[in-house]
Amino acid sequence: QVQLVESGGGLVQPGGSLRLSCAASGSINRVNDMAWYRQAPGDQRVLVAHITSDRRTNYADSVKGRFTISRDDAKNTVSLQMNSLKPEDTAVYYCNAEISSIYGAYRYQDVWGKGTLVTVSP
Repeated sequence: QVQLVESGGGLVQPGGSLRLSCAASGSINRVNDMAWYRQAPGDQRVLVAHITSDRRTNYADSVKGRFTISRDDAKNTVSLQMNSLKPEDTAVYYCNAEISSIYGAYRYQDVWGKGTLVTVSP
């Protein structure tokens, strides 16, 4: 089995920065697209940033210019650098990835982490 585990969440003041990381582990063959989503209280889960296997990126308009997604394929990790944080960024952030296992190299699974809470508040 494969899994994703997020880290780096916490409390930060408005205007501050935070870096989230997500590590994939298990019987991994390849990691295709990776992404970060977030879900605020009472809201639906929405896409924040996305990165393809060849490192093409796209961002939600609300975070464009402030957040940067990156990946380290040698470590099977994806990160989200969050700068100029606003109270509106407060949410549970989820890591997502398409991952193939060593037992089925061409069959990708849609895998989710359990989420990490980011709170932006004075």
